[in-house]
Amino acid sequence: MCLAQNDMAAMKITDSLALAWRTVRGNKLRSSITIAIIAFGIMALIGIITAIEAMNQSLKESFSSMGANAFSIRFREARMGFNGGNNEVKKTNRRYKEKKSNMGKPILKDEAERFKNNFNFPRSIVSVYRRGPGAQELHYLEKKTNPQITVWGGDENYLAVNGYSIAAGRNLNELDIRSGRNVCILGSNVATKLFGANAERCIDKIIRVGSMPYRVVGLLKSKGSSAMMRQDDMVFTSYSNIRRFQNISSSYILGVMVNNVRELDVASDEATAVFRAVRKMEPADEINFVVERSDKFAELFIGFLSSITGAAGAIGFITLIGAAIGLMNIMLVAVSERTREVGLVKAIGGKSSNIRQQFLFESIIISLLGAFFGIILGILVGNLFSIILQTGFVVPWKWVIIGVVLCTAVGLIAGIYPAMKAARLNPIVALRFE
Repeated sequence: MCLAQNDMAAMKITDSLALAWRTVRGNKLRSSITIAIIAFGIMALIGIITAIEAMNQSLKESFSSMGANAFSIRFREARMGFNGGNNEVKKTNRRYKEKKSNMGKPILKDEAERFKNNFNFPRSIVSVYRRGPGAQELHYLEKKTNPQITVWGGDENYLAVNGYSIAAGRNLNELDIRSGRNVCILGSNVATKLFGANAERCIDKIIRVGSMPYRVVGLLKSKGSSAMMRQDDMVFTSYSNIRRFQNISSSYILGVMVNNVRELDVASDEATAVFRAVRKMEPADEINFVVERSDKFAELFIGFLSSITGAAGAIGFITLIGAAIGLMNIMLVAVSERTREVGLVKAIGGKSSNIRQQFLFESIIISLLGAFFGIILGILVGNLFSIILQTGFVVPWKWVIIGVVLCTAVGLIAGIYPAMKAARLNPIVALRFE
């Protein structure tokens, strides 16, 4: 008996769903307009979230290649930020006093070399390097690169600290660094552009960086340049040699790589203490340099993108509110148009719960169809950024599920009042409705 009642209830729900689906299909224009409104709201939400996920993925790939167990010491004024690049040195504590001889002073070569010699953290590697000019054009015979190559000058540890490895040839040696002779190591994109598919042919060839000739002694393995960081569009020479260029950074950079990521905090604290001594700073002086970890720098960008995610959620939520109001109005119109139909169903024994189910299912079906098309369009639009940023295909599954839940809620909320109104209709009055 109970089983029969359950089967009957299941059949009634199935019948209500089938009737609701036939009604949605029968009113193509009205349903299409409502579905489109909901789809655009979900498309805006999922599209922006997908694009942000692609940016996050590109950032993580770019910064992870710099080494998770490394940090750098930079001149304080060179620190990047989203506050417009303010170059004023700010006091963090009134107890600190400025030491004017060091404030506004870049990291000099002798300071960098002294730190490298004095920093003795177990199993650590220290690199001294300096950014050279960007937007350089390299030449080999009749071939040339686009003017987008960055020149870096460093020591024998630069490649290890920054996550590069040699594909062919050799690294810089002590003689290269001490003499400052014109030798260089090419990034993979540069070598491919100048020497074609067989990039290893670049070894011992003479190229021109701007107007200066350089002998190629090494080729780097590709790191997979992204739109955020073009790490393979670079040429590397010694920091002694890079001083021959114009428009180079006024400050040296110190890179430190430790053996284990768990040692980063201890190593960075010790590096701060050693470099304070190198710069002859008194205990009360404010630190005029910055210790930066690559993952912290990535988190800064990702945090900024998170605020965009919140804005995208607000836009999608507002759009869905508008879609809910539009869907409710359309369902109320449907109730008015089908008043006689409701009266006929009640007259032949239909229950109010059946009427209520049918209108609720109809509203939810329209809303879920909007979610379906909106999610597909949003993922396709958002993955245009994946193509630009050269990342993999991104599907924000968490937000896809959130979108489906939101649209189900929108359909339920928008359909409750019209469904209740239809269920309360008096069958006699409804049959007489014109």
